Order: sequence, then C-alpha cells, then structure tokens
Amino acid sequence: MISIKDVNFCYKGSQEAGLHDFSLDIGEGEAVLLCGASGCGKTTILRLINGLIPHYYKGELEGSISVNGRNVPESELYELASVVGTVFQNPRSQFFSVDTDGEINFGNENLGLAPKEILRRKKEVVSELDLEPLLGKSLFELSGGEKQKIACAGVSALMPDIMLLDEPSSNLDWKAIGELKEVIKCWKAKGKTIVISEHRLWYVKDIVDRVIFMKDGRIEHQWNKEEFGSLTAQELCSYGLRPTSVEEKYIKEFGDGIFSADDKTENDSIERYENSITLKDMFFTYDIPKYFFKKKKLNAADSADYTLAIPELELPRGKVIGLIGRNGAGKTTFLRCICGLEKDCTLKITADGDTLSGKRIMKKCYMVMQDVNHQLFTDSVRAEVMLSMDDEDKEKADSIIGDLGLSGYEETHPMALSGGQKQRVAIASALAANSEILLFDEPTSGLDRAHMTAVAEMLAEIAKDNRVVIVSTHDPELISLCCDYTLCIENGRLKYLRKCQ
Repeated sequence: MISIKDVNFCYKGSQEAGLHDFSLDIGEGEAVLLCGASGCGKTTILRLINGLIPHYYKGELEGSISVNGRNVPESELYELASVVGTVFQNPRSQFFSVDTDGEINFGNENLGLAPKEILRRKKEVVSELDLEPLLGKSLFELSGGEKQKIACAGVSALMPDIMLLDEPSSNLDWKAIGELKEVIKCWKAKGKTIVISEHRLWYVKDIVDRVIFMKDGRIEHQWNKEEFGSLTAQELCSYGLRPTSVEEKYIKEFGDGIFSADDKTENDSIERYENSITLKDMFFTYDIPKYFFKKKKLNAADSADYTLAIPELELPRGKVIGLIGRNGAGKTTFLRCICGLEKDCTLKITADGDTLSGKRIMKKCYMVMQDVNHQLFTDSVRAEVMLSMDDEDKEKADSIIGDLGLSGYEETHPMALSGGQKQRVAIASALAANSEILLFDEPTSGLDRAHMTAVAEMLAEIAKDNRVVIVSTHDPELISLCCDYTLCIENGRLKYLRKCQ
C-alpha cells in the first residue's frame, strides 16, 4: 500500500531536519504508530505519503515514494486526495468552511461529485462517527475535541484508503481523546491503512499493529503490538517516550471524572498567601449583553450570561499553577483575559499594593499561545527570542535556546521547524521577556518526554523568581513534574484552586 525506498530529504533552508537513507513499507489495512523525539522525522514521513513533499514543502529529495501504486512526486495533490486523507495537529488549519455541514461536504464538493453521492457519504460518516449532535453548528462554537471530530469527518467523507494523523490528540482532553480513539478504531474495522504520529502513546497502544521509533531521520527500532506492550516504564523512558499507562488518580482528575461528585463547587483553597497577586472583577462575554456598561458592578450570582465570571481569585507567587478543565471550559479565555488580549474584560489585578487595569496589565504579562504560529515573527530562532527582550542580549538568548534543546537552530527560520520545536521557541521568548506573570496555553502539546521534562524544569525554575506561572494543560505528566497547585475551570467559573497532592 505504502512504499518508501532509500529516501533522503532535507527541507529548504535547513541542514538538520529531514530523513536519511529512509525506507519503509506499510501493508494494506495495517495501523502503524510513528514515535520519537520532536524533529526526528515523523511529520516528514506523513508529508511524503500525502504528497505535501515535494509539492508544497520544498527541499532536496532523493529516492522513491509510491502510494497505492501511484508515484507520489509525479502525482498531483488533487489526485492523491481521494487516496490519502490527513488529519492535522491543529484542525483549524484544514478547515475551509464556517459550519460543520459545509466542512464535511467540502472535499467531495471540491472533487465535483454528484449531490446525491455527497449527501450519501455525509450520512454514512455522520452515522459512523456519531456526529448528529454537531450538525448545523458554527465551527467557531466547537470545542477542540469537537473540531477534531469534524476534521476526521471531512477526511473520512472522501473515503480514502489511507488515513494519516499528525499528533491528533495534542490539544485534546481525555474525553475527546477517547472519542478520537473510537474514530480510529472505526477506520481500522473498515480496513483502512492508518499511520499515526504521536507522543501520547497510551490511547493508541491497543490499536496499532506496529510501532516505529524514529531518531535523527532514521528508524531506530520497530516493535509489533505485543512487543511494544511489554516494554516497561523504564524502557520507554530510556527511549525518551511517554508512558503507555496512566495512573488511576490522573484518570480521575483529568478524564470523565474530572469533576467528581465529592468536589466542592467553590474554591476550596481560600487561604491567604503572604506573597500573591489578586484577580478581581473578571467578567467577560463574547456576546456583549445589553447591560455591558454595568458589568463592573456584577457578581457571580447575577452573571449567568457571561462566558467567564470570576469575582475574585488570589494566586500565589513563586509557584507553578496547573490550569485544568475540559475542552471548551474557558481555560484559554481565562488566560487571554489575564494578559489583556480580551480588551472588554473588566479585570483588575492587584500586586504589591498597586491595582492595574487595561494596558498596564499587558506590561506585566506574557502569554505563550496554543497555536504558536500566531506569535512567531522573525526570520531566525535567535532573533525571535531577542525580540521579547527589553535590551537585546545575544548570550542570554543563546543560553535559553540551549536550555530548551534548540542549540544549532539559532539561525534557522522558525517556520522551518517541527511543531514541537516551534513550541519551544515560543517558550524561549516567554522566558526572555522576564514578565512577572507568565501564562502558557498547552505548552507541551506536541512535545516528546525529554522536552516535556525540560519545560517542566524550566517552569519550576522561573516560578522561583517570585513570578506567577500559570500553565493550561491536559498532560497529567506535566502536572506531576512541576505544578504546585491545580486551578480548575468549569463553564467559565472557578471550580477550585488546591495544592497538588
């Protein structure tokens, strides 16, 4: 089904990333997992299979790639679309419509299929993936997990024989990952050939037939399902891989039981901290109500229409606070309001006896966004890091770059890096900004175990410098590595702030 022979590839503008003397055969109906450190070549393999290399991503390519009998370099992308479907890490990057129905139909409409056939395929996919509740909705109203399901549906409706998934779970909560797993199992039951690039291994370990471990653009190890399942936690760690099992307490904390019955409905950590900042009057809505100009007088009791309503919250300095909650709970909105990106929020911040609002808040905060492509502006990694400094310091910038495992990429264009490497560049910029309040929205999505550990150590270290560090995450490993507190948001309301056990 898929044959890659003696491939050497180097991206234009980069001498490091790519593949070296790479060969791989994948049989019809086989499910294969690609794993390994960020930048090892996983995404490059997927781009070879779907034709984005060499038709979109340019570089020096040697060797042969064939998919279902087609020579990929000599085939047009539209010819491959009916054979290979791809679900990307960020579903928004592959959306073309504004509503769910239009997105599911878009690919088939673009291929010029008859209206009856388009509707037949849509009906079949909606039934298979249980999408009836999502029909007729705006894509902008969906949670991350719901967007990923629609992305899967749009690809599935094309009915390709091969399904590629590039870090599909990186921005999903545990419930959404469970739903994604069911989608993949459905595809496998239909005999699809599936290739998944992932760092989160626990949800795919029972689905895949073969696991391929990549290192520096080459295949380092291969295991079948049974062999991979028998690897111990220590062995996985020696390969730099995340665990394949998750402790029960984290399943309760982050899965369907994230809000268990015995959880209190109010902040159960009302203690006063000797060294802290206080958030007050945090009211915000994406739909401005008629009483908009009276927002500042509202409290939690009469603010049911608000997207986010937190009357008061005290946050300790010198600690790492893990921000948790399901997709769509309001975590990103909470972070955007703190750093001043949502200008209509009524928030005030009290720190060191001074009360800040408006633009003064922005000077104290720095946020690393979930989609880091929105905040990469320069033509080199070093320039990107120095851009956030008040006084440019090349030596300090290179030190931060090295600490995050990016040595050797100082002069590389950020957009030529892998998703995980881009994430680390954004984190490096945040560290260089030296702000008092540092906010991170899913900073370890797309990161391997080693770099997750490095980020955790860095977060703990910068918090010691009397900063408030808040990190939104769905990764229980990150919580266990560095967080002192967990702050839970549910439906835009504070569920609790408590010390980690």
